[in-house]
Amino acid sequence: MQSKVVEFTNLLRKSGIRVSVAEGINAFEALDELSIDDRDLFKDALRTTMVKRGDEIATFDQLFDLFWSGFYDSLRDSFGDIGEKMAGMDIDIDQLMQQIAEMLEQMDGNVDLGELAKALLTQDLSQLENMIRDAAEQAGTGNIENMLQVGFFSRRTTEGMGVEGAGQELEKLAQQLEEAGMSSEQVQALKDLMGAMMESLRKAVRSFTERELQTQNHDYMEKFRREMLTEKSFYHLTEEETIRMREVVHRLAQRIKNILSIRRRRERKGKLDLHTTLRRNMATGGLPFNVIYKHRRKERPKLVILCDVSSSVANVSRFMLQFMYSLQEAFTRIRCFVFVSDLGEVTPVFKDSDISSAIERALDGGDVINVYTRSNFGLAFSIFWRDYLSSIDKRTTVLILGDARNNYNDDKAWCLRDIQSKAKNVVWLNPESPSAWGFGDSVMNRYLPYTDIAEECRNLRQLAKVVDSIVL
Repeated sequence: MQSKVVEFTNLLRKSGIRVSVAEGINAFEALDELSIDDRDLFKDALRTTMVKRGDEIATFDQLFDLFWSGFYDSLRDSFGDIGEKMAGMDIDIDQLMQQIAEMLEQMDGNVDLGELAKALLTQDLSQLENMIRDAAEQAGTGNIENMLQVGFFSRRTTEGMGVEGAGQELEKLAQQLEEAGMSSEQVQALKDLMGAMMESLRKAVRSFTERELQTQNHDYMEKFRREMLTEKSFYHLTEEETIRMREVVHRLAQRIKNILSIRRRRERKGKLDLHTTLRRNMATGGLPFNVIYKHRRKERPKLVILCDVSSSVANVSRFMLQFMYSLQEAFTRIRCFVFVSDLGEVTPVFKDSDISSAIERALDGGDVINVYTRSNFGLAFSIFWRDYLSSIDKRTTVLILGDARNNYNDDKAWCLRDIQSKAKNVVWLNPESPSAWGFGDSVMNRYLPYTDIAEECRNLRQLAKVVDSIVL
């Protein structure tokens, strides 16, 4: 039982539920005090000790049912359908099996059947379950990763069991029984029964493979949907996908925070300074009794965000702001400005509210600008140049998000030139394809010389790539 609990714990970790060693020990201590005969009590004990977050309960319940519910019940259901099918054909299975047994006794050992054929003929489900499990293990079914592999591993499992050979043995048995005097109607009924058993066996093997997929990769489809979501254009997200996208952005931000945390720990420890270590230990013949480390701290940058909140780029702005403010510990300070035509600072909005509420307020103008007007990038940049240029220094990264559709107004590119000359770098994220930059009322080509990085940003994958380059 202990090994099964450890295996279940590893399965939870693989599926994204964080179970510490201490929590695993707590589970064993709880089980020592409780009876494992009560399934509900056993489940509650494991869930109480291993699950910390409410949103992980559904995953735990699904994995518990898959892992601790026996395959035998599914196998019994598969072979139980045979009786109903044969009854519909006016065939009495019990009478047929009794006659087969009597004739086999008369043939006195002239029939050579393998283990699988015997288990099928006698419908020994326990033996069949063990044979399926052993063959699946030999086939490496535990390594299954997606639905496309179900057929492959099912076929390898049936080949390992020798299903084709068992079928041939049963056909040979039918011929021998016919030669021994069994009527043609009964022989045909036997062949129908054998065909139904072989079909049920193949279904049972496939069912086992699918259960293994659900157990090992129960969230495969969810992962697949998240990956597809990262490739989908922000312009075409449905309301439901917008809600799900927030969770995907949160996961990506958490991944970057984990990387930053590891990097900070390494910086605190330092890097081995081999040259200085050898010099300091010359008195001991070069034996490193005194180990010297290099400590080089990477200064966190300041971030200034200039965010176009016009309706055409609202979704892009929403997820970019969520991404950056989820990573605010990577910066010494974040200042956020929104614009359509006028420009205003919404940094206080993010201090007074949670991120989700602050983003929605910022997209509505944050009570500092009118969002129901025509875009004018030149005016917005000139306001920033006039009122906030002094806040830019060589530690500041300026992040601009907008489509540069200026409605044929003066672009005032010189304002961006002066901003770039003072900043560490200027990064521009444009949701339009580069092939559209500079066409129509787009003035992106006028701003490009004064940016250090200019990238297309239509989906989450592209956004994450740029964020990685800024933060990591």
